[in-house]
Amino acid sequence: MTHAPHPETWLKPVPGGLYCVPGDFFIDPTRRADRAIITHGHSDHARADNGAVLATAETIAIMRHRLGERAGASHQTLAYGETITIGEVAVRLVPAGHVLGSAQVVLDWKGSRAVVSGDYKRRLDATCAPFEPVPCDVFVTEATFGLPVFRHPPDGEEIDKLLHALRLYPERCVLVGAYSLGKAQRVLSLIRARGHDAPIYLHGAIATMCGLYEQFGQTFGDVRPWQGVAKDAFKGHIILAPPGVTADLWARKLPDPVVAMASGWMRVKQRAKQRSVELPLVISDHADWDELLRTFDDVGAPEIWVTHGAEEALIRQATLTGRRARALRLVGLGEEEET
Repeated sequence: MTHAPHPETWLKPVPGGLYCVPGDFFIDPTRRADRAIITHGHSDHARADNGAVLATAETIAIMRHRLGERAGASHQTLAYGETITIGEVAVRLVPAGHVLGSAQVVLDWKGSRAVVSGDYKRRLDATCAPFEPVPCDVFVTEATFGLPVFRHPPDGEEIDKLLHALRLYPERCVLVGAYSLGKAQRVLSLIRARGHDAPIYLHGAIATMCGLYEQFGQTFGDVRPWQGVAKDAFKGHIILAPPGVTADLWARKLPDPVVAMASGWMRVKQRAKQRSVELPLVISDHADWDELLRTFDDVGAPEIWVTHGAEEALIRQATLTGRRARALRLVGLGEEEET
């Protein structure tokens, strides 16, 4: 009887990232690779100057927008659920629920299956396809919020705080820091779902990315560029900008803004204080502690590999529930920075 090879014999963490030996490709390489499968368009996963790039159509579009000619020498799109063979490996992409086009990579070789999650969340998000659990032998997970302290509150409750501040201070505006890819669109969607239909003003980087989302069928209601708008016109309105811009000079030209930040890190009060955030909004595009553990149950993998994040606590918890677990410590992965 022939036993299926363990994934550790054919899927290996190396200095350039996670490498699939029988397929001769990297997943989210951290340095230039001849062949790369990209899980999603954030800059810590979708890097410039790779050779042949495989991803969803949405991720390819995001990479072309952000990286231009450096988005890859060639591109191949793969729809969710479609299977292709690369070398000797069957490859399939399934939704990760992180941002538009985000995907888990399902790898099958000689009866052995590994699933590489990329970044993911389990909350429903109208701006991207929901996470799809896939049974596997090894589940390769992120651990951005892999500590028991990180238990995200309901999204709607956080948006209600934002709208309450808007009503409480009609002479001010609310300036929300949110990543231009994924978080901003999700915040917009949540605001509209709460019944707020007034104009929302957008920083240019966010407006451009919303336009790309709209090409894939998303709608965000009345959104407008903030440039050229008179200061008093912002009173009583919401403005979205990348996190690194909220403290910039133009932000101080707003009518006494209530500075908010939408991030899972807003659970940590010191982080909010360091960034002078008056209204922390705990809204994350990553799974929290309970959702990480639920995902392990849902995929049924006897072994968990952790790529980046709070590795130690998650590994310990996995072993306490009878699973094998290890840290890959892939350098270069983590929440993308925007300035």
